[in-house]
Amino acid sequence: MAIAKAERLMNLALCLMNTRRPLSKRELRSSVEAYREITSDDAFNRMFERDKDDLRELGLVIEIVESLDGDTGYLARRDRNRLPEIALDAEEAAALSLAARVWQQARLAGAASGALQKLRAAGVPFETADDTGHAGYPHGVGGVIEPRIPAHEPAFEPLMLAARDRRPVTFEYRKANAVRPQTRQVEPWALECWRGHWYLAGWDRDRKARRVFRLSRIVGRVRSRSGGFTAEVPDHVDVRQTVETWAGEGATSTARIRLRRGAGYPLRARAVETVPAPGEWAADWDELEIPYGHGLDAWLVEFGPDVVVLGPQELRADVIERLRAVAKG
Repeated sequence: MAIAKAERLMNLALCLMNTRRPLSKRELRSSVEAYREITSDDAFNRMFERDKDDLRELGLVIEIVESLDGDTGYLARRDRNRLPEIALDAEEAAALSLAARVWQQARLAGAASGALQKLRAAGVPFETADDTGHAGYPHGVGGVIEPRIPAHEPAFEPLMLAARDRRPVTFEYRKANAVRPQTRQVEPWALECWRGHWYLAGWDRDRKARRVFRLSRIVGRVRSRSGGFTAEVPDHVDVRQTVETWAGEGATSTARIRLRRGAGYPLRARAVETVPAPGEWAADWDELEIPYGHGLDAWLVEFGPDVVVLGPQELRADVIERLRAVAKG
């Protein structure tokens, strides 16, 4: 729903709910700012009827009252439009609290804080912890384990708003093995965090296919484009499953790598086996066996000199090729 329409519906709902007597169309037209800008009576009547129907579909009970002089009035009585009592279990409350912490790093920080305060006032308990934890990893304070989801990428907020409003965007994107970024025209569908990084799923207009983009690889500003979506948005967008497949999650084969100690925590977390490296490598390196699937080479390149691929040979060759491409840039 466009922001302008949502604001207009909200203003109309507030007018209908905050009156003690039915209001006529003329009174509503003068009270709602968006209506005052319409000069044509026919255009106003059509918009008002559509807005009234939309509010009813959203659950607002609107009464129509005929006055003695034949004029029609409208109102929404508060006793007929009360929300049910808020009742959240511990898992639902934790999910809302975690979502609010993501918005603390975007423009919705004020709204998120206000929503949590209202829920607390309604008696919904929230476990909180201080901010001493490291972003992207769980930490505990006083026995409370609280996951942290960072949203520091500048592209997060414009993409989140564009996905919400169904607006296509343009941005410069640098692939892991690319020397220069390329322009991408994307219809954004959904954002999801996986292993401390945010990813966007959407329709790539130039490639005419669905794609997943890592936000940290977006260079410069995200620009909105006019017009709507050209591709159908799927009912379910599973960003994480796509990224996991690219990173080798669920793979049936394994790869052997050498990893510098104190580096590559995500790789260590997924290792099937970890042993000290032999010989001259023993002081500073470990050898890991990790799941091997499509896209693992691009992920390993991101760890730079902290990773040495031992096998299989095709993976080693792919990683070396990507590193050479980056070095040439």
